[in-house]
Amino acid sequence: MTVELQVLGSALRAVAEEMGAVLVRSAFSANIKERRDCSTALFDDRGRLVAQVEHIPVHLGAMPDAVAAVIEHDPQPGETWILNDPYAGGTHLPDVTTVSRTELGFAAVRAHHADVGGNEPGSMPAGSRTLAEEGVVIPPTRLDEATLERLIAPMRNPDERRGDLRAQLAANRLAERRVAELCARKGAERLRDASAALLRSSETLVRAAIARIPDGRYEAEDVLEASEGLLPVRCALTVAGDRVEIDFAGTAPEHGGNLNCPLSVTRSACFFVVRCLTEPDLPASGGAFVPVTVRAPSGCLVNAGRPRAVAAGNVETSCRIVDVVMRAFGQAVPVPAQGQGTMNNVTLGNAVFTYYETIGGGQGACPDADGPSAVHVTMSNTLATPVEALELGYPIRVERWALRLGSGGAGRHRGGDGVVRELRVLEGCRLSVVSERRERAPQGTAGGAPGEPGRNLLNGEPLPAKADVTLEPGDVVTIETPGGGGRGQ
Repeated sequence: MTVELQVLGSALRAVAEEMGAVLVRSAFSANIKERRDCSTALFDDRGRLVAQVEHIPVHLGAMPDAVAAVIEHDPQPGETWILNDPYAGGTHLPDVTTVSRTELGFAAVRAHHADVGGNEPGSMPAGSRTLAEEGVVIPPTRLDEATLERLIAPMRNPDERRGDLRAQLAANRLAERRVAELCARKGAERLRDASAALLRSSETLVRAAIARIPDGRYEAEDVLEASEGLLPVRCALTVAGDRVEIDFAGTAPEHGGNLNCPLSVTRSACFFVVRCLTEPDLPASGGAFVPVTVRAPSGCLVNAGRPRAVAAGNVETSCRIVDVVMRAFGQAVPVPAQGQGTMNNVTLGNAVFTYYETIGGGQGACPDADGPSAVHVTMSNTLATPVEALELGYPIRVERWALRLGSGGAGRHRGGDGVVRELRVLEGCRLSVVSERRERAPQGTAGGAPGEPGRNLLNGEPLPAKADVTLEPGDVVTIETPGGGGRGQ
């Protein structure tokens, strides 16, 4: 890669990073401005990912599908399009994406909104069975002021929703200006050539890394903890030269609840694993995914179809996909032990407020080091909401926020510890918890011990892994997150 290409690539990535800064600093909700549950990216005029900020891994392979869905409608300069439909470029309904044209292609902004309507405050119900129960479904739609007001009308806290959407629009506008300025300084054709060269360079590097993995077919299986019983997720990984094919034949059929994944989420999880095990320091680029083929039978858990509910698929099933694909790769190359394998989703809300967070836990031990503690693992990369911001903005008191010492699995290298998050609600509200690894612990590897499974408690009494509950003032919700597996004896 030439010095000029590195400079131009850095300039494009700087635009995406500034988009993220504008979004975070302009947003109203804690979920975006504090937890930074959002992603920003630039695409070329064919919809190929050129630069994406290192925000949320589950958005990595799904945002190109959102741009592709908008391109089908022939968007014009000056227009902004909006969508969240999981079956038309989205992931789950709270993840709302805005897409606009730039002089080089497209800019996309995705943010998880604290509410988009539906049966439960926060739009992350544990018990939803259809997409309509989870909130407002937005197919690719040209956005103007009247459309924005129509979309937020069924959502809770419309002022906050309006503020967050306008923050997304500000990030889109910023991208249009910055790309135009780059084109004026460097030349549009020169930047188009650089974008294409960056895509080719990423593909070349990833192909070379895949070629170093022994050829073969590697199979793995794990399960999800549905209320009806365990659901198997199976994959067969085939490495042939400089290509990888990941096939999910044999995975459970579509779930009657909301553990279903659209194929875009499944691809994101697979791309994440390949990136971690090939060129982890490579900037996010669509070229890196060209050597990876993902297959899943239509109508299975990881390639569900409308109108299946998907709220937990994006956050929980995606984590299990990572675990399964990582375990398959582990038969060919060293990989970490299993991490917590869940995002520990907690949503609190009523007619006045909605608050959503995911909670970190233990990462699995690495081949040459202990696993880190109290971090988001696999498909999430958010921050924890600071106690001060949480208590100032919501009728919630943080009673305890601590490491869950000893929850990481023992081994030559220990798994990371989970955390204890204890929240007291100060007014009546609804609670939704969507979690995993409450029955089946994260496994160690090479003789390492498993981590401790997680626990959910309400006033000291056990809650199931997935629950929708009415809370009274003073009730205390405790989430003890899983530890990571250990490695080696």
